[in-house]
Formats: sequence, structure tokens, C-alpha cells
Amino acid sequence: MRNSLIICVFGLVQFLIAQPDTLWTKTFGGSSNDEGRFVQQTNDSGYIITGNTESFGAGSHDVLLIKTDVNGNEEWTRTFGGSSADYGYSVMQTANGGYVINGSTASYGNGGLDAWLIKTDVNGYEEWNQTFGTNSSDYSNSFQQTIDGGYIMTGGKDSLGHNIDVWLIKTDSDGNEVWNKTFGDVRNDVGNSVANTTDGGYIITGYTQPSTTNTDLWLIKTYSNGEEQWNRTFGASGSDEGYCIRQTSDGGYIIVGGTTSYGSGGQDVWLIKTDENGNEQWSRTFGSIFGNRGHSVQQTSDGGYIINGISDQIGVDIDVWLIKTDSEGNEEWNQTFGGSGYDYGYSVQQTTNDGYIITGYTESYGSGNQDVWLIRLTPEPYSGPVWHVSTTGSDGNDGSEDNPFTTIQYAIDGTSTGDTVLVHPGTYVENINFNGKNIVVGSLFLTTQDTSYISTTIIDGNQNGSV
Repeated sequence: MRNSLIICVFGLVQFLIAQPDTLWTKTFGGSSNDEGRFVQQTNDSGYIITGNTESFGAGSHDVLLIKTDVNGNEEWTRTFGGSSADYGYSVMQTANGGYVINGSTASYGNGGLDAWLIKTDVNGYEEWNQTFGTNSSDYSNSFQQTIDGGYIMTGGKDSLGHNIDVWLIKTDSDGNEVWNKTFGDVRNDVGNSVANTTDGGYIITGYTQPSTTNTDLWLIKTYSNGEEQWNRTFGASGSDEGYCIRQTSDGGYIIVGGTTSYGSGGQDVWLIKTDENGNEQWSRTFGSIFGNRGHSVQQTSDGGYIINGISDQIGVDIDVWLIKTDSEGNEEWNQTFGGSGYDYGYSVQQTTNDGYIITGYTESYGSGNQDVWLIRLTPEPYSGPVWHVSTTGSDGNDGSEDNPFTTIQYAIDGTSTGDTVLVHPGTYVENINFNGKNIVVGSLFLTTQDTSYISTTIIDGNQNGSV
């Protein structure tokens, strides 16, 4: 039998997303407490981590900066700080290959706690540092580089000596302050995360305290000069807080944090999607009756979201928690990482090959009380529901568009009811058995509507099953 197209159409597409595997894990630290707070993939495919160390450096807590190769092996480590407590919260690689660290310092500045910005060269040696604050408690939790090469930071500022306000600081490329703004009322208000927006402004999330008994997640949008454009609050009678915000591909925003007002009880991971004006489009909670919280979120290459945080599912210990959702916030899979101790996840990033890199700390593994923990995951295995076949493929591939199979029967054998097998142009001499499955088999005409694919995709052989 010689046909230009074989099609069997029945059923609905139903599939499960396969979870990624752990490629490797690494720990870094000494005999005391060390933690990773932020990780970024570097231009050489390695990783840069910042956090805090009590094991090394000059003081009780020092800023920690670790550079690894692509396999997580340490290339160098640097510490920054003085005799008091100093903390690193986020890091980014700059255009010249160096790094900028954002954190807080009690060793330097104007006294109390000050926001801290440190610039290093490609080998992690300091080029300059700047502090921001008064003699009270002023700190920075998050930063990003801005389109003009400067930096934007958010955190908390002790404006009146008895309450904290959300603090937004803009600097030039050398870390010199251009302007700063505060947002808040008579109680405590804190900025935990800031991001650039496509209109040149900034978006902040954190919390505001409407009463002495509860906090609300706070979303603040500013113009490019830091003046408020609008703000939104989310929450109810419990403690609700935003820890990370990013602008999404549709111009809206994705926020992750924690909530005790909604969910399963205790504290739950809270994921909120808004439009470009901060109006809620949907929200999701993830958790149990114990303590769960989301620290980091990123939109993934498939339009969904990856969340990193902590999970206490049984009320005994805390594990690193990774949650993958679709574009509507519906869970596709989740994984926990940890042992018998407390293990925290603070940061996740999708890598250039669509895997994931996580940092935080572990009490379960390593050499000290708490060690920096770096976890590398593979990309999610391809799981359909569309499987590709090409004469240039291999039956050892995964059947994705970039890695097609070479025989139609091999693709059919791996399908589930409702799946589609797309056959690329070529001649295939096979006897095909559908094995009772209700699937679709056809040329690329099915997805492209290009009729030339009908004449250039030839299946020559016998078939067993409905056509």
C-alpha cells in the first residue's frame, strides 16, 4: 500500500509532564553556618553564588562569593566584610565579565545597618563598594542592573527611628546614588524584590502592615524617576508577603511569596499573576498544614513558571522545594530535596539548556552546621503529546522536534491515546500497527497546512488499525 497520508483521529490529548533528574549537587562551607542566597549562570556556563558565611572572612557574618565551573566545581571563593555582620543577598554578572553583589553591612557605612553594593572584577576581586543609609537600620534585599548601566535596589529604611519603609535606591554605573524614594505609613513596610519594567520604570514587591496583627503582600509600580505610579495590596487577616517578582512576557507580573490567609493552613507558597496594571488575573497556593514559602520565581521557556522555596510537609523538618507550573499556575510537578536536617532553597534559575540551578543551604549534608548547597537539574524529559519522525532522526532520540525518531512504528509504540505523530518529509517503508491506540499519524500538513508536505511525505507498507 502506498499512501501520501495516514490519519487516525480519536480521543483527547492527555499527558503528564516528566520531571527532571538531579544531575549533581555540591556543598561549600566550613565548620560553622554558610548559606547561598542567589545563583546565576555565567557567560562561561558556570555559576556565581552569593550568600553569607560564618566559617570564613573577618567577622561574625561576611558576604560570600563563589564561582564554579559548569559542573559545580569551585574555581574560587571570596569574602567581603569587617568585624560586624555583613550579608550578601543577590549577584549578577556585568557586561565586562565582573560581578556586582547586593547586600547589607554593619561593618561599614554610617552606622547601624546599611545597604551595600560591591563591584568585583572577573576573578572576584573588589573594584569598588558603596554604602547607603543612616545610623539606624537600613538595608537592601534585592537589585537589578538598569538599562542605563546603573543599578536599582529595594529593601527597608528606618525613616523615623521606629518604623521601616520600603526603600528604592537608584545608582549610576559606579554605584553613586542618583535618587532614593521611600513608601510606607506608620507601621513597617519592606521591599523584598525589585525588577525593571519594559516601560523604563520599576516594580517592587514585599509587604505592608495595615494593622499590628497582619501583613499584606504589597505591589508598587513606579515611573523611571521612582515616583509611584500605582500600588496594590493582596491578602486578608493573616501574614501575607511577596518575596520575588518578575515581569512576564505579556507585560504583566508574576509574584511568589507566602500566605497564612489562604491555602491549606499554616503558611503556604503563594503564586499571583497580575496584568500590567497590577490587577490579579489568578492566584494559586501550594502547601500543607505546616510551613511552606516561595522565595524565587521565574517564567520558563515554555511560558510556565518555576518556583523555589521551602516545604515542611510533615511538621518534622524543612526541605528545599521546587514547583513547576503551566502558564496558568497549575502544578505540573514538584520535587523536594533534603535529609533529616533543615534544608532551605532561596534561588532558582532556568539554565541555557532548559535545566535548573538552585542554591540555598543544607544541614543534612556537607561539612558544617549549614553549608551552601548548589543543585543542578537536567531539562524535563520530552513527554509529547506531539512526537516527531524524520529520515534523519534516530530511535535513540526523545521524539521532540529537535530530536526526532527515525521510524513511525517506534513513535507509535511510545504514544498514548490522544497523541499525535508528525512525519517529516521523506519516504518511510514500514508496516504500521496502531496496537488499538486512538492516535493521529500524519505529515507536517497537520500543523502547517502546507499541502506540499502531503506529496513529499510517503509511507509505503501495510497498516493495521483504523485509517
